[in-house]
Amino acid sequence: MRAVITGGTRGIGLSTAIALGQAGYEIIITGIDREAAQTAQKELEEKGIKNEFIYADSMNEEEVNRCFAEIAEKYDSLDVLVNNVGGLGGRQRFEGMETAFMRKVMALNFDSAFFASRAAIPLLKKGSHPSIINFSTIAVTSGGGPGAGIYAAGKAAIEGLTRALAKDLAEYGIRVNAVSPGTIDTDFHAATKREVMESWKENIVMKRLGQASEVASVIEFLASEKASFLTGEIIQINGGQAFI
Repeated sequence: MRAVITGGTRGIGLSTAIALGQAGYEIIITGIDREAAQTAQKELEEKGIKNEFIYADSMNEEEVNRCFAEIAEKYDSLDVLVNNVGGLGGRQRFEGMETAFMRKVMALNFDSAFFASRAAIPLLKKGSHPSIINFSTIAVTSGGGPGAGIYAAGKAAIEGLTRALAKDLAEYGIRVNAVSPGTIDTDFHAATKREVMESWKENIVMKRLGQASEVASVIEFLASEKASFLTGEIIQINGGQAFI
């Protein structure tokens, strides 16, 4: 079995690589940070997980196509694609939002998943119980924090893409689902003061932040045959944060 994880060099992406690797998948991680990739590969190797890294900017159509062409030259099939790449890309309120900023955030969150999914489909068609797993966010429900509205909109597009792909690819046996994390304790929040993050716990029913491994375990389930009758679903992973 073989899985591609875009942006899999750190955070939830790396935790997903570990979870899938320990479940028996050979791992291919993509990204643009070669130093982080070396560190990630070392950690995977120490855990006995066969892996490789392919440099690719997920927002660049040509690089994504080149990445999957390279994969196709080496392997005849792919079993799992995890579209992990995404992020805030900064913060701007709508009134003064620069068009270039809007397009950058949409490219980071939506284009990246579209490019990778389209390029991976020929390989997934030949995979074993193949699936695509996308990343949404609790911000789709909340509308995002200050200046994060376009991030929420981009991830809302991901939820639509997930359901559309699920319909489009069902005839090939390819399942498509998404995870929607709440507040997870990763470098995603590196610019946020720790005391601010601690205060966020009050808005979570379970009164704690989530861990990357807790998202990765759900992704591993969605990729497995245990989830064989799940497609087009958006799985919330937020400790009850959406209830408050």
